[in-house]
Amino acid sequence: MTAPVATRGTLPLGGFNLTALRLEVRRVLRNRRTLMFVLVFPSMFYLLFSGTARKSPGGAASLAYLMINMAVYGAMVGTTAGGTAVAVERSLGWSRQLRLTPLRPAAYVAMKILTAMTLGLIAVVAEFSVAALTGVRVGADVWLLAGLGAWLGSLVFAAFGLFMGFLLPSENVMQFVGPVLAIMAMFGGLFIPVEMLPAGMRAVVVWSPVYGVAQIARAPLVGGLTVAAVVSLALWTVVFGAGAMALFRRDTARV
Repeated sequence: MTAPVATRGTLPLGGFNLTALRLEVRRVLRNRRTLMFVLVFPSMFYLLFSGTARKSPGGAASLAYLMINMAVYGAMVGTTAGGTAVAVERSLGWSRQLRLTPLRPAAYVAMKILTAMTLGLIAVVAEFSVAALTGVRVGADVWLLAGLGAWLGSLVFAAFGLFMGFLLPSENVMQFVGPVLAIMAMFGGLFIPVEMLPAGMRAVVVWSPVYGVAQIARAPLVGGLTVAAVVSLALWTVVFGAGAMALFRRDTARV
């Protein structure tokens, strides 16, 4: 009697595998260039602007505000970089190989997103650690809730990174995504206060994913969280996640 042959879709959870997830996380953490962008650059920006924040009328509150903004920036860069790593796999033909396995698109995307979220968590912890060592003092609830907001909110950028990784070739993905992230951060309220933008631009910016994450992360410190920011963030996450799964199906369907 011969054993039954496994067919696509017969694995529990669509093929989601903790062993594969652990290997993905280890592989990403060995990429020194990615870790530099996640750990070094946000902290450099924080230290660069911290002097001005200390001298501002808000003082300690302004410094904490800057810390949260840079934590959001580090998390969005880290999760996006983790997601775009699929572009390299595509260039090596790995996506087409997955057509021969029972792995479902949702399970594959979930493992990639969790890997990217690991980088986002590292970015937030690193930024908060640097800020604490340089004099930021806020309540325990602000540390916890702002950190969770910056990290969990960056889920949208993990989905965004996956979407772009499937959409663009590996040799172009970071050259394109890097400037896009910088522009999104600038006009999303991380580097320039949204209040300084023209009224027409503010009406558009408030629906951007960066603005939504920043609003959620800063709410424990300054309040002002709006339903529009949360709804916008949820919608962008669904759009990018669905787009990533659709593009994954397209890749695995090719002969």
